[in-house]
Amino acid sequence: MSVTKTTYNDKVVRQFTVMTVIWGIVGMLVGVIIAAQLVWPELNIGFLHFGRLRPLHTNAVIFAFGGCALFASSYWCVQRTCHTRLWGGPLVPFTFWGWQVVILLAAITLPLGITSGKEYAELEWPIDILITLVWVSYALVFFGTIAKRTVSHIYVANWFFGAMIITVALLHLVNSAALPITLTKSYSAYSGVQDAMIQWWYGHNAVGFFLTAGFLGIMYYFVPKQAGRPVYSYRLSVVHFWALIFTYMWAGPHHLHYTALPDWTQSVGMVFSLILLAPSWGGMINGIMTLSGAWHRLRDDPILKFLITSLSFYGMSTFEGPMMSIKTVNALSHYTDWTVGHVHSGALGWVAMVSIGAMYYLIPRLFGKSEMYSTKLVTTHFWIATIGTVLYIASMWIAGVMQGLMWRAGNMDGTLAYSFVESVKGSYPFWAIRWLGGVLFLSGMLLMAYNMFKTMAGGNTQDTPVNIPVAHHA
Repeated sequence: MSVTKTTYNDKVVRQFTVMTVIWGIVGMLVGVIIAAQLVWPELNIGFLHFGRLRPLHTNAVIFAFGGCALFASSYWCVQRTCHTRLWGGPLVPFTFWGWQVVILLAAITLPLGITSGKEYAELEWPIDILITLVWVSYALVFFGTIAKRTVSHIYVANWFFGAMIITVALLHLVNSAALPITLTKSYSAYSGVQDAMIQWWYGHNAVGFFLTAGFLGIMYYFVPKQAGRPVYSYRLSVVHFWALIFTYMWAGPHHLHYTALPDWTQSVGMVFSLILLAPSWGGMINGIMTLSGAWHRLRDDPILKFLITSLSFYGMSTFEGPMMSIKTVNALSHYTDWTVGHVHSGALGWVAMVSIGAMYYLIPRLFGKSEMYSTKLVTTHFWIATIGTVLYIASMWIAGVMQGLMWRAGNMDGTLAYSFVESVKGSYPFWAIRWLGGVLFLSGMLLMAYNMFKTMAGGNTQDTPVNIPVAHHA
């Protein structure tokens, strides 16, 4: 047995990590603007109105901020758990630059109203083709690296990243199937209720695999690393993986309760959504219990605060989701701000916080520093982000339940007790609180950017050396 010296490819991780923070600020700024447009309608100016900016916000936070966080953390994790350099040569930088071009094209086309009109899949067909090329390259790099690993075991975080990559490819190809008419216009390959069903099979699994499985990969690597403890139960992590990826696929119809979708299909979506509670909470418990014997570290370690708090929000969101999928609950919650609150308890509380924690772990290591420029600023960021998230989701829950109750309230003669505009008027103060919560969360991201650039200053950007054992066969 001899040893060959090589280095991990940290350059691409560095690029994606920096862009995670930058795109996070851009996406959340657009979010704050559209929240302000509901409070101050006169801010709806020209083509930069709520209807145009809202898909820009969702794409920027999911695919630009969240996507860059997934690329950065999966590339870091797969090299270190497989003890080998990223495979793929020129495909590796192509995944970075290709993804940035996709984001820029989204930022140009969506405000211009060039859209397919599909939730989380608004980008038109030429951009969809570029996404496919980048994503296939990502799959080749990731699985190519696993194929040339120098250890026999494939760590569970890579299972989650791998499932995310394969499933997102499948979802994207099926849902984006379309007939192009011009360079900027296409028509879906499906029609009517089938189109809606495929869209929400895609839409909910974009949440299930892009925003859940991928970020659980982050959790399974970075929580044990930052806590300095092995994962609480490796067996539970494997059960969690198989139960989650099997069950999630079937939950999409719960977005289409009380629509033209056949009743039995709605019920299947509801039942699988309820079953999802078990694997989701299994993963949350596994992550939080990893701190067994290291709870005292939460006092002084703001990165752990981010990671563990994100798991608490994950547990809350994945309890709330199945509850909202129950038809009787959905009759109250559907089309209200309760749904917006639920989405953001997952998006801000779970996805953003676990990403921020992972980025704070990565930044000093990627630039040859022992820690962030200011640990105190990381702690400040944690509290600002947590308060912002709580203000946001609590205001949306209250507004949502109020809206649902007002819309269904009736008089003795069967007429509606409230006009729609009365529910809008009632929602107004809660929209102001939601805006304030968003401003706080965005402020935290600006602090993070300052801290990141200070940490990067004068940093060492050498790739990490690694010794790989090479077996000699007689």
